Amino acid sequence: MKQKVSVPFMLLGILFNVCLIAANLLETKVIQVFGITVTAGLLVFPISYIINDCIAEVWGFRKARLIIWSGFAMNFFVVMLGLIAVALPAAPFWDGAAHFNFVFGMAPRIVIASLTAFLVGSFLNAYVMSRMKLASNGRNFSARAIWSTVVGETADSLIFFPVAFGGIIAWQELLVMMCIQILLKSMYEVLILPVTIRVVKAIKRIDGSDVYDEGISYKVWKIGDI
Repeated sequence: MKQKVSVPFMLLGILFNVCLIAANLLETKVIQVFGITVTAGLLVFPISYIINDCIAEVWGFRKARLIIWSGFAMNFFVVMLGLIAVALPAAPFWDGAAHFNFVFGMAPRIVIASLTAFLVGSFLNAYVMSRMKLASNGRNFSARAIWSTVVGETADSLIFFPVAFGGIIAWQELLVMMCIQILLKSMYEVLILPVTIRVVKAIKRIDGSDVYDEGISYKVWKIGDI
């Protein structure tokens, strides 16, 4: 039986993938603002968790699982294209090779760290959102959105930073960066929560969906079970 995909779901899915790809590229730069050191991926990555919250809230864990795996596949695809482009010889008159290679020629440990952290954090975010919705009978969306993000972002940072930068950046600095990113990303969720609430309400009204994940499988690899 064919599965129907609504326009709101399709648009959120596209935005989710774009945010992930952009964040993956921006993660290559470490920035410092007002004495706070973070990766530039902080600019866009929290948006993917907000979209994850919206999808899990409106369409349930199974649709969130589908979109998470699509994000993983697109991220992997872009990374592979980047590595192929780096491997190809540059034109002799082009002097941008070093800068291009710095952005797209990510070390295998960066790729592994980024993709693994994304999968674990995103699935934990969707799982907590789904289970809390069942436990609260659909009430307290704000609390569910915040706590699911805290859990997902914490797992993401605890995986990404040690795997990506362990032995390159001092462990004390890494710990500070992890704590700052978890705090800032969670604050991002809180600040934008009024917008998230309105978006979720609008989608539910337009799409007519409000799924409760009763009796479903939370196995992350059951992509076909949507």
